[in-house]
Amino acid sequence: MRILRHMRELQDALEDWGRYQRIPRERFFSDRDTRNMVFHAMMVGIQSAIDISTDLIAEEHLRRPASYRETFEILGENGILPEPLTRDLSALAGFRNVLVHIYWDLDLEQVYAILQQDLAVLTAFLDAIQVHLRERDAADP
Repeated sequence: MRILRHMRELQDALEDWGRYQRIPRERFFSDRDTRNMVFHAMMVGIQSAIDISTDLIAEEHLRRPASYRETFEILGENGILPEPLTRDLSALAGFRNVLVHIYWDLDLEQVYAILQQDLAVLTAFLDAIQVHLRERDAADP
């Protein structure tokens, strides 16, 4: 099951993200290697959540998303994710696009703030998906 593989990747990225939250602000701003390490963990974490969402959408025959942001909206519309989490995940999908496509002009203050504040969003996502999969499996003997 591809979703489980993506969930393991997300869990690993969340562990990295949690460790990187302890990086002192001064080191983050002054050390390019440190920033690249953080950028990678953030990108892998967010992309894993997107991959889990798109696989779940396909498995459950939900409507096809037109964007990464919309993958989370579709899960929200179908009661898999609560609305506030859907909104936060959609914002992270937008940040992922900036991280990947505008890497040369990142607002490091914003990146550091996301590093410090948004780990809980992806953790809540993983929890919600685990609950949904357990409920789905219990309902489908």
